[in-house]
Amino acid sequence: MSMFASVARFERDRISERTREALAVKRAQGVRLGRPSTLPRPTIARIVAEHDAALSLRAIADGLTRDGIATAQGGRAWYASTVRKVLASQQAGTVVKHAAR
Repeated sequence: MSMFASVARFERDRISERTREALAVKRAQGVRLGRPSTLPRPTIARIVAEHDAALSLRAIADGLTRDGIATAQGGRAWYASTVRKVLASQQAGTVVKHAAR
């Protein structure tokens, strides 16, 4: 039994290693991993614009909540951490690039 357990552990380690390597290759190719954002482009643009206007993350979140704008997952309340994640996302970068044109 201990031999089977050793072989199973070795196989799990190999699967984990192959998965890590495959994800590293995809990242190097520029493939976006993970769930795509469902946040509307105007909401992202508003967050970027308000951040560029030197509003705090908390102030941006409060404004979005006050205006009744739903989060990407349909939530009603916005938090500073959620705004930070939107600003760090690839979509926020594309909004900035399109606005610069």
